[in-house]
Amino acid sequence: MHSTPVYGQDLTLQDAISMAQQRGPSARSAARSRDAARYRDRAYNARLLPQLSLTGDAPTYSRAIIPVLQPDGSTRFAAQQQRQSSLGLQLGQRIPITGGDLFIQSGVTNINILGQQDTRLWRTNPVQVGIRQPIFRLNTLAWDNREQDLRFDASEQQYLEARENIAQQTAALFFDLFAARTALANAQANADVNDTLLTLNRGRYEVGRIGENDLLQSELQVLRARNTLDAAKLAEQRAEAALRLHLGMPANAPLALSVTNEVPNVQVDTVLAVQEALRNGAALRDADLQIVQQKRRVAEARRNTGFGATVTASVGYNQTAETFNDAYRSPLQSQQFSVGVEMPLVQWGARKAGIEAAKADEERVETDVRVLRERRAQDARFAALELDQAVRQLTTAAKADTVGAKRFEVARNRYSIGRIDISNLFIAQNEKDQALEAYVRALRGYWDAYYRVRRLTLYDFVKGERIR
Repeated sequence: MHSTPVYGQDLTLQDAISMAQQRGPSARSAARSRDAARYRDRAYNARLLPQLSLTGDAPTYSRAIIPVLQPDGSTRFAAQQQRQSSLGLQLGQRIPITGGDLFIQSGVTNINILGQQDTRLWRTNPVQVGIRQPIFRLNTLAWDNREQDLRFDASEQQYLEARENIAQQTAALFFDLFAARTALANAQANADVNDTLLTLNRGRYEVGRIGENDLLQSELQVLRARNTLDAAKLAEQRAEAALRLHLGMPANAPLALSVTNEVPNVQVDTVLAVQEALRNGAALRDADLQIVQQKRRVAEARRNTGFGATVTASVGYNQTAETFNDAYRSPLQSQQFSVGVEMPLVQWGARKAGIEAAKADEERVETDVRVLRERRAQDARFAALELDQAVRQLTTAAKADTVGAKRFEVARNRYSIGRIDISNLFIAQNEKDQALEAYVRALRGYWDAYYRVRRLTLYDFVKGERIR
């Protein structure tokens, strides 16, 4: 990682990328998304640890007429006032292998019957160990773990892709400003040259060495050059404002660019590019998550709509007494065991239809993912080929820019001594401008292709390692 440059120093492309990835608006947004995903993963893993909870009911009061069973078997209705409260502590642990729950709990309940003779009862449960286990049902916890792992991996890859996307955007904005400033400098130079030529041509016209048509053509070229200069000034201001916003730079901070012709000497192997794109792509991690989710829905349709049961078993101690202390003396053993069964008898084909619908969705997702992988591989392959092409185009454009500038200088000198006409001079000037524009565009295109390959593959081909 490059250090952030001090304001006032010339800004290189790598410095601009480092600045954008550290404090640019897009970088802050990407970092917050990554942090949120990490906190969600941390919260999920924390919920897999033993959970300690305090439960209870605040004192409740009831006053009602209730039926009372008499010794002779008859029933008598009597008024009753009652106050009841309870407090409990429970430690629970989910079991990933089976999908059940293991719990240890302790509690106390107080019942106070009000009336002419108040009666107070305590019921205690010092310790109770139990388990709840679904049978023939989907292990939701195991599926949740698989999904969460894929979801977390996808979020990490998304953050890396976001950083490389920021690098690609920064390179584009950086060279937009470089192109605008180059065009501005060229427009200013053309305006100066054309002003000089107009002065020269006016003198020649007065002595009859050129015709009025050449003079008018020179004046027209001056007007065009001035319009081009005005447009170039506005374009430069717009490009600078866009880069400042992307980098998070103050409006009054100086922004000088340092651009060289040197580019990384890298040969991208298309096979390696495809392999890394399929291995590291965030979209493919998300696709794997979608496949797991669809497989889960198929399993849910099969298991949760047929025969199922839930076994609950616990063992512990309890006691009851009229005083709190006595309720904890000589506790008696307690055991509970229950089996809840659910067995649909007639579903009118709903279970089969649900399974077939889930399987159809699974096949659809698998088809979409297969197309996504093929498209990803194709994008990575052509991105590698485009980078190789960008190197050749940059080399050719650099030579053409040198030749165009030299040709215009020769044409200008020859025109000054009267060896060529003004039309050939302006043709040379236009070709020089086009060659310069093509060179800047080729330089921008190379860096765009370079960071596009990195974004698609999350692989640094210069260092020969994955981007982390």
